[in-house]
Amino acid sequence: MKGRAISYLILCGFAVIMIYPFLWAISTSFKPLYEAFSPNLVPKNPTLENYRVLFSRTLFPRWIWNSLIVAVGTVASVLLFCSLVGYTLAKLRFPGKPLVFALIMSTLFVPTQMLVIPWYQMAVRYGWLDTHWGIIFPGLIPAFGVFLMRQAFSVLPNDLIDAARIDGLNEFGIFLRVALPLVRPALATLGILTFVGNWSAFVWPLIVSQRKAMYTLPVGIALFSGEAGSKWNLIAAASVLGTVPMLVIFVLFQRLIIRGAVMSGLK
Repeated sequence: MKGRAISYLILCGFAVIMIYPFLWAISTSFKPLYEAFSPNLVPKNPTLENYRVLFSRTLFPRWIWNSLIVAVGTVASVLLFCSLVGYTLAKLRFPGKPLVFALIMSTLFVPTQMLVIPWYQMAVRYGWLDTHWGIIFPGLIPAFGVFLMRQAFSVLPNDLIDAARIDGLNEFGIFLRVALPLVRPALATLGILTFVGNWSAFVWPLIVSQRKAMYTLPVGIALFSGEAGSKWNLIAAASVLGTVPMLVIFVLFQRLIIRGAVMSGLK
């Protein structure tokens, strides 16, 4: 018991160290500028002026909208195509299936930095610069999503799939009505990870977006932080706007993430 108590105390200490900066940012976002450097977590004169400035005098509403379009659009594409490919690789038989899966997985070993130039050339050639589609298209069917869904479908009993075939369902009907509902935790995990990854993406949206109105939220926050100078209360409010949605999603769906990881065999 004593050892467990000591372990909990140590973990609580590390938790406080990690959480305090975020709590300080939330607190500072509600402080006026003259109080921004105060170490107190509870503002003496709380105000919503910082958020009013962000939404009325900057392009933050537009940047949030851009991030939502990119994140939601990418999630929809990833869930649809990765589940289809994953089911095909897990439950259907066709020549060369191991080779196809190996080729898909080999793309995970290619550094993203090496793909930026080909992506940019495609965006220029097809007129996708400064468009939502130009930001979205590199992440439409990620290899990790294919792997995750293949692992999830692989644990489903083949007898269940065969019984559905005997009952007269075609392959797409089996996928849609039998297999897909059974892998909802894996779908939720993939959707959440994809949303968080695209919501916080920075490098590619910065490269492909040339107008401020097309910036996503992380790019806009970086721009605003440079323009705001030493107005740390405004910078803190901007950081909170970019971070809180991801934290809320993770807290609400963390159980599904764990179930999906266990179901797909990931550590």
